[in-house]
Amino acid sequence: MCRNITELRGLQPPATGDEIEAAARQYVRKVSGVTHPSEANRAAFEAAVAEVTDSTRRLLAALPERRQPPKTVPPLRRPEVRARLGLG
Repeated sequence: MCRNITELRGLQPPATGDEIEAAARQYVRKVSGVTHPSEANRAAFEAAVAEVTDSTRRLLAALPERRQPPKTVPPLRRPEVRARLGLG
């Protein structure tokens, strides 16, 4: 499960807050089966994203340096994804 979650440890420069939140959102979508939360479950969905984001930040800060970078470039660093999201 979740083999398409982006690896963030070992990135140069280090993972940004947006990259960490995007990975958390991807994880919550995967485990909940909810791609676009309705008004009825939006609060629970966003609370889960915030918790996973915070946990991921703590995890990345606690792990030692990685010797080799991840094998793939995170989506928010890919020009085609940034263009699609209107990030420039």
